[in-house]
Amino acid sequence: MGPRKPRDDPKDAQVILHMLQIGAVQIFQDPMVAGTNDIQELSKTHDAVSRSKTELWHRILTHYLPLYFPEADRFHRSSRTDWFLAFLEMFPSPHMISAMTKEEFTRAAWEVVGRKVEKSLLLSDIYETAKVSTGLPVSPDSDAIRMFRMMLAEGRNLIRQRNAIEDRAVELLAERPDYQLLRTIPGIGPINALTILAETGDVRRFQHHRQFLKFCGMDLATVQSGMFRGRSKISKYGNARLRRTLWLAGQTAVLKKTNSFRDKFERYIAQDRHNPDLRRKAYTAIAAKMARTIHAVIKSGEPYRPFFEGASPSGRTSLSKGRGGA
Repeated sequence: MGPRKPRDDPKDAQVILHMLQIGAVQIFQDPMVAGTNDIQELSKTHDAVSRSKTELWHRILTHYLPLYFPEADRFHRSSRTDWFLAFLEMFPSPHMISAMTKEEFTRAAWEVVGRKVEKSLLLSDIYETAKVSTGLPVSPDSDAIRMFRMMLAEGRNLIRQRNAIEDRAVELLAERPDYQLLRTIPGIGPINALTILAETGDVRRFQHHRQFLKFCGMDLATVQSGMFRGRSKISKYGNARLRRTLWLAGQTAVLKKTNSFRDKFERYIAQDRHNPDLRRKAYTAIAAKMARTIHAVIKSGEPYRPFFEGASPSGRTSLSKGRGGA
Protein backbone atom coordinates (compact mmCIF):
# COMPACT_ATOMS: atom_id res chain seq x y z
CA MET A 1 0.00 0.00 0.00
CA GLY A 2 1.21 3.46 -0.83
CA PRO A 3 1.19 6.45 1.50
CA ARG A 4 -2.23 7.58 2.62
CA LYS A 5 -3.54 10.70 0.96
CA PRO A 6 -4.38 13.60 3.23
CA ARG A 7 -8.09 13.83 3.92
CA ASP A 8 -8.17 17.58 4.55
CA ASP A 9 -11.28 19.02 3.01
CA PRO A 10 -10.79 22.47 1.43
CA LYS A 11 -14.33 23.28 2.55
CA ASP A 12 -13.19 23.07 6.19
CA ALA A 13 -10.80 25.96 5.70
CA GLN A 14 -13.56 27.97 4.04
CA VAL A 15 -15.91 27.29 6.95
CA ILE A 16 -13.26 28.30 9.49
CA LEU A 17 -12.50 31.50 7.53
CA HIS A 18 -16.21 32.35 7.39
CA MET A 19 -16.59 31.80 11.14
CA LEU A 20 -13.66 34.13 11.79
CA GLN A 21 -15.18 36.77 9.49
CA ILE A 22 -18.59 36.74 11.21
CA GLY A 23 -17.07 36.59 14.70
CA ALA A 24 -18.39 33.11 15.56
CA VAL A 25 -15.42 32.41 17.80
CA GLN A 26 -14.73 32.13 21.51
CA ILE A 27 -11.95 34.05 23.24
CA PHE A 28 -9.61 31.85 25.24
CA GLN A 29 -9.00 33.12 28.74
CA ASP A 30 -5.79 32.06 30.50
CA PRO A 31 -6.72 31.40 34.16
CA MET A 32 -3.29 32.57 35.36
CA VAL A 33 -3.60 35.87 33.51
CA ALA A 34 -7.28 36.32 34.41
CA GLY A 35 -6.63 35.51 38.08
CA THR A 36 -9.09 32.62 38.19
CA ASN A 37 -6.66 29.75 38.76
CA ASP A 38 -7.29 29.59 42.53
CA ILE A 39 -11.05 29.72 41.95
CA GLN A 40 -10.83 26.86 39.47
CA GLU A 41 -8.81 24.71 41.86
CA LEU A 42 -11.29 25.34 44.68
CA SER A 43 -14.22 24.48 42.42
CA LYS A 44 -12.70 21.31 40.97
CA THR A 45 -11.51 20.06 44.35
CA HIS A 46 -14.93 20.72 45.87
CA ASP A 47 -16.51 18.75 43.04
CA ALA A 48 -14.09 15.82 43.57
CA VAL A 49 -14.67 15.79 47.34
CA SER A 50 -18.46 16.00 46.90
CA ARG A 51 -18.44 13.09 44.45
CA SER A 52 -16.35 10.99 46.84
CA LYS A 53 -18.69 11.89 49.70
CA THR A 54 -21.76 10.91 47.66
CA GLU A 55 -20.21 7.60 46.61
CA LEU A 56 -19.26 6.75 50.18
CA TRP A 57 -22.68 7.84 51.49
CA HIS A 58 -24.40 5.49 49.02
CA ARG A 59 -22.10 2.68 50.12
CA ILE A 60 -23.10 3.21 53.73
CA LEU A 61 -26.82 3.35 52.91
CA THR A 62 -26.84 0.36 50.57
CA HIS A 63 -24.34 -1.98 52.24
CA TYR A 64 -23.34 -1.26 55.83
CA LEU A 65 -26.65 -0.05 57.27
CA PRO A 66 -28.79 -2.85 55.77
CA LEU A 67 -26.44 -5.39 57.36
CA TYR A 68 -25.67 -3.94 60.76
CA PHE A 69 -28.33 -1.33 61.62
CA PRO A 70 -31.07 -1.31 58.94
CA GLU A 71 -33.55 0.72 61.00
CA ALA A 72 -31.11 3.63 61.46
CA ASP A 73 -31.74 4.86 57.92
CA ARG A 74 -34.91 6.70 58.96
CA PHE A 75 -33.08 8.87 61.49
CA HIS A 76 -30.90 10.74 58.99
CA ARG A 77 -32.24 13.74 57.09
CA SER A 78 -29.34 15.15 55.11
CA SER A 79 -25.97 13.93 53.85
CA ARG A 80 -24.50 17.32 54.76
CA THR A 81 -24.80 16.75 58.51
CA ASP A 82 -21.99 15.17 60.49
CA TRP A 83 -23.92 14.05 63.57
CA PHE A 84 -25.42 10.93 61.97
CA LEU A 85 -22.02 9.59 60.91
CA ALA A 86 -20.56 10.52 64.32
CA PHE A 87 -23.40 8.66 66.04
CA LEU A 88 -22.88 5.54 63.91
CA GLU A 89 -19.16 5.72 64.52
CA MET A 90 -19.88 5.49 68.25
CA PHE A 91 -22.75 2.96 67.92
CA PRO A 92 -22.27 1.05 64.63
CA SER A 93 -24.39 -1.85 65.90
CA PRO A 94 -27.80 -1.66 67.63
CA HIS A 95 -26.70 -4.43 69.97
CA MET A 96 -24.17 -2.02 71.46
CA ILE A 97 -27.10 0.27 72.32
CA SER A 98 -29.47 -2.39 73.66
CA ALA A 99 -26.71 -3.68 75.95
CA MET A 100 -26.97 -0.39 77.87
CA THR A 101 -29.81 1.07 79.90
CA LYS A 102 -31.74 3.93 78.34
CA GLU A 103 -30.21 6.38 80.82
CA GLU A 104 -26.67 5.17 80.07
CA PHE A 105 -27.28 5.41 76.34
CA THR A 106 -28.79 8.90 76.63
CA ARG A 107 -25.79 10.19 78.59
CA ALA A 108 -23.30 8.62 76.15
CA ALA A 109 -25.03 9.90 72.99
CA TRP A 110 -26.26 13.28 74.25
CA GLU A 111 -23.40 15.35 72.87
CA VAL A 112 -23.04 13.34 69.67
CA VAL A 113 -26.47 14.01 68.15
CA GLY A 114 -25.87 17.75 68.04
CA ARG A 115 -28.30 20.56 68.73
CA LYS A 116 -31.63 18.84 68.28
CA VAL A 117 -34.83 20.48 69.50
CA GLU A 118 -36.35 17.19 70.63
CA LYS A 119 -33.09 15.47 71.55
CA SER A 120 -34.61 13.37 74.35
CA LEU A 121 -37.39 12.07 72.12
CA LEU A 122 -34.91 11.28 69.34
CA LEU A 123 -32.60 9.31 71.61
CA SER A 124 -35.54 7.49 73.15
CA ASP A 125 -36.78 6.54 69.68
CA ILE A 126 -33.33 5.31 68.66
CA TYR A 127 -33.02 3.23 71.84
CA GLU A 128 -36.41 1.56 71.42
CA THR A 129 -35.62 0.91 67.74
CA ALA A 130 -32.27 -0.66 68.63
CA LYS A 131 -33.95 -3.10 71.01
CA VAL A 132 -35.97 -4.67 68.16
CA SER A 133 -33.39 -4.22 65.38
CA THR A 134 -32.79 -7.03 62.90
CA GLY A 135 -29.14 -6.08 62.40
CA LEU A 136 -26.52 -8.83 62.36
CA PRO A 137 -25.29 -9.61 65.91
CA VAL A 138 -21.61 -8.98 65.17
CA SER A 139 -19.05 -8.39 67.89
CA PRO A 140 -18.00 -4.76 68.53
CA ASP A 141 -14.38 -5.93 68.12
CA SER A 142 -14.98 -7.70 64.80
CA ASP A 143 -13.24 -6.72 61.58
CA ALA A 144 -16.66 -6.04 60.03
CA ILE A 145 -17.39 -3.30 62.57
CA ARG A 146 -13.84 -2.02 62.23
CA MET A 147 -14.32 -1.61 58.46
CA PHE A 148 -17.69 0.06 59.03
CA ARG A 149 -16.10 2.57 61.38
CA MET A 150 -13.30 3.17 58.88
CA MET A 151 -15.85 4.16 56.23
CA LEU A 152 -17.68 6.39 58.70
CA ALA A 153 -14.44 8.15 59.66
CA GLU A 154 -13.66 8.69 55.98
CA GLY A 155 -17.11 10.17 55.44
CA ARG A 156 -16.66 12.61 58.33
CA ASN A 157 -13.26 13.62 56.96
CA LEU A 158 -14.79 14.34 53.54
CA ILE A 159 -17.46 16.49 55.20
CA ARG A 160 -14.75 18.51 56.96
CA GLN A 161 -12.85 18.95 53.70
CA ARG A 162 -15.98 20.07 51.86
CA ASN A 163 -16.91 22.56 54.59
CA ALA A 164 -13.37 23.97 54.62
CA ILE A 165 -13.45 24.51 50.84
CA GLU A 166 -16.86 26.19 51.04
CA ASP A 167 -15.68 28.52 53.83
CA ARG A 168 -12.56 29.43 51.85
CA ALA A 169 -14.60 30.04 48.69
CA VAL A 170 -16.87 32.50 50.50
CA GLU A 171 -13.85 34.23 52.06
CA LEU A 172 -12.09 34.51 48.69
CA LEU A 173 -15.08 35.70 46.66
CA ALA A 174 -17.11 37.73 49.16
CA GLU A 175 -15.76 41.11 48.00
CA ARG A 176 -15.90 40.38 44.25
CA PRO A 177 -18.67 42.32 42.48
CA ASP A 178 -19.49 39.45 40.10
CA TYR A 179 -19.92 37.05 43.03
CA GLN A 180 -22.21 39.51 44.80
CA LEU A 181 -24.29 39.91 41.63
CA LEU A 182 -24.60 36.15 41.16
CA ARG A 183 -25.77 35.69 44.74
CA THR A 184 -28.77 37.93 44.03
CA ILE A 185 -30.11 35.37 41.52
CA PRO A 186 -32.51 32.77 43.00
CA GLY A 187 -30.99 29.30 43.13
CA ILE A 188 -27.36 30.44 43.09
CA GLY A 189 -25.60 29.82 46.38
CA PRO A 190 -21.89 30.11 47.22
CA ILE A 191 -20.82 26.89 45.47
CA ASN A 192 -22.94 27.47 42.36
CA ALA A 193 -21.47 30.98 42.12
CA LEU A 194 -17.97 29.55 42.61
CA THR A 195 -18.49 27.03 39.81
CA ILE A 196 -19.90 29.63 37.43
CA LEU A 197 -16.96 31.99 37.99
CA ALA A 198 -14.44 29.14 37.80
CA GLU A 199 -15.78 27.63 34.58
CA THR A 200 -16.74 30.87 32.82
CA GLY A 201 -14.09 33.37 33.87
CA ASP A 202 -15.22 36.82 32.82
CA VAL A 203 -18.79 36.53 31.52
CA ARG A 204 -18.35 39.92 29.82
CA ARG A 205 -16.21 38.32 27.12
CA PHE A 206 -19.43 36.93 25.63
CA GLN A 207 -20.92 39.83 23.70
CA HIS A 208 -24.34 38.19 23.38
CA HIS A 209 -26.17 35.75 25.62
CA ARG A 210 -26.36 33.28 22.70
CA GLN A 211 -22.56 33.00 22.81
CA PHE A 212 -22.75 32.21 26.51
CA LEU A 213 -25.50 29.63 25.90
CA LYS A 214 -23.27 27.98 23.29
CA PHE A 215 -20.36 27.95 25.75
CA CYS A 216 -22.62 26.19 28.27
CA GLY A 217 -23.93 23.72 25.68
CA MET A 218 -27.45 25.09 26.09
CA ASP A 219 -27.78 26.24 22.48
CA LEU A 220 -30.08 24.48 20.03
CA ALA A 221 -28.54 22.13 17.45
CA THR A 222 -30.09 20.09 14.66
CA VAL A 223 -28.66 16.86 13.27
CA GLN A 224 -28.70 17.10 9.49
CA SER A 225 -27.30 14.78 6.82
CA GLY A 226 -28.29 15.02 3.17
CA MET A 227 -32.05 15.21 2.99
CA PHE A 228 -32.49 14.13 6.61
CA ARG A 229 -33.12 16.80 9.21
CA GLY A 230 -33.65 15.81 12.84
CA ARG A 231 -35.36 17.68 15.65
CA SER A 232 -33.69 20.66 17.25
CA LYS A 233 -32.45 20.06 20.81
CA ILE A 234 -29.77 21.40 23.10
CA SER A 235 -26.34 20.58 21.75
CA LYS A 236 -24.59 19.58 25.03
CA TYR A 237 -21.29 20.40 23.30
CA GLY A 238 -20.30 23.02 25.86
CA ASN A 239 -19.02 22.98 29.42
CA ALA A 240 -20.66 20.01 31.19
CA ARG A 241 -19.94 21.19 34.76
CA LEU A 242 -21.38 24.61 34.00
CA ARG A 243 -24.45 23.06 32.39
CA ARG A 244 -25.03 20.84 35.43
CA THR A 245 -24.69 23.86 37.74
CA LEU A 246 -27.29 25.78 35.72
CA TRP A 247 -29.64 22.79 35.91
CA LEU A 248 -29.27 22.47 39.70
CA ALA A 249 -29.60 26.22 40.22
CA GLY A 250 -32.77 26.23 38.13
CA GLN A 251 -34.29 23.39 40.17
CA THR A 252 -33.61 25.34 43.37
CA ALA A 253 -34.95 28.59 41.91
CA VAL A 254 -38.36 27.14 41.00
CA LEU A 255 -38.85 26.09 44.62
CA LYS A 256 -38.60 29.69 45.80
CA LYS A 257 -41.41 32.21 45.74
CA THR A 258 -41.78 35.47 43.83
CA ASN A 259 -39.29 35.08 41.02
CA SER A 260 -39.53 34.79 37.26
CA PHE A 261 -38.04 31.28 37.22
CA ARG A 262 -40.90 29.82 39.22
CA ASP A 263 -43.42 31.77 37.17
CA LYS A 264 -41.98 30.48 33.89
CA PHE A 265 -41.85 26.91 35.21
CA GLU A 266 -45.48 27.01 36.39
CA ARG A 267 -46.66 28.34 33.04
CA TYR A 268 -44.62 25.71 31.20
CA ILE A 269 -46.16 22.73 33.03
CA ALA A 270 -49.68 24.20 33.33
CA GLN A 271 -51.06 21.91 30.60
CA ASP A 272 -50.11 18.71 32.45
CA ARG A 273 -48.36 19.14 35.79
CA HIS A 274 -47.68 15.42 36.21
CA ASN A 275 -46.18 14.81 32.77
CA PRO A 276 -42.51 13.86 33.43
CA ASP A 277 -41.42 14.68 29.87
CA LEU A 278 -43.01 18.12 30.06
CA ARG A 279 -41.38 18.79 33.46
CA ARG A 280 -37.98 17.75 32.07
CA LYS A 281 -38.39 20.18 29.19
CA ALA A 282 -39.47 22.86 31.66
CA TYR A 283 -36.32 22.35 33.75
CA THR A 284 -34.22 22.58 30.58
CA ALA A 285 -35.91 25.87 29.69
CA ILE A 286 -35.27 27.16 33.23
CA ALA A 287 -31.57 26.19 32.97
CA ALA A 288 -31.29 28.16 29.71
CA LYS A 289 -33.07 31.09 31.33
CA MET A 290 -30.62 30.88 34.23
CA ALA A 291 -27.72 31.24 31.77
CA ARG A 292 -29.34 34.26 30.10
CA THR A 293 -30.02 35.85 33.48
CA ILE A 294 -26.42 35.36 34.62
CA HIS A 295 -25.16 36.98 31.43
CA ALA A 296 -27.58 39.91 31.72
CA VAL A 297 -26.92 40.57 35.41
CA ILE A 298 -23.12 40.57 35.13
CA LYS A 299 -23.02 42.48 31.82
CA SER A 300 -25.27 45.21 33.21
CA GLY A 301 -23.74 45.26 36.68
CA GLU A 302 -27.21 45.36 38.20
CA PRO A 303 -28.55 42.79 40.71
CA TYR A 304 -31.39 40.46 39.83
CA ARG A 305 -34.84 41.92 40.38
CA PRO A 306 -37.63 39.38 41.04
CA PHE A 307 -40.67 39.84 38.86
CA PHE A 308 -43.36 37.80 37.22
CA GLU A 309 -43.16 37.57 33.46
CA GLY A 310 -46.19 38.09 31.33
CA ALA A 311 -46.99 36.27 28.15
CA SER A 312 -47.72 38.24 24.98
CA PRO A 313 -50.94 37.62 23.00
CA SER A 314 -48.95 35.33 20.70
CA GLY A 315 -48.06 33.10 23.65
CA ARG A 316 -44.38 34.05 23.66
CA THR A 317 -42.81 35.32 26.85
CA SER A 318 -42.11 39.02 27.01
CA LEU A 319 -38.42 39.96 27.13
CA SER A 320 -38.89 43.51 28.33
CA LYS A 321 -40.03 43.17 31.90
CA GLY A 322 -36.80 43.86 33.72
CA ARG A 323 -33.53 42.20 34.62
CA GLY A 324 -33.69 38.43 34.39
CA GLY A 325 -34.96 37.91 30.88
CA ALA A 326 -37.41 35.28 29.76
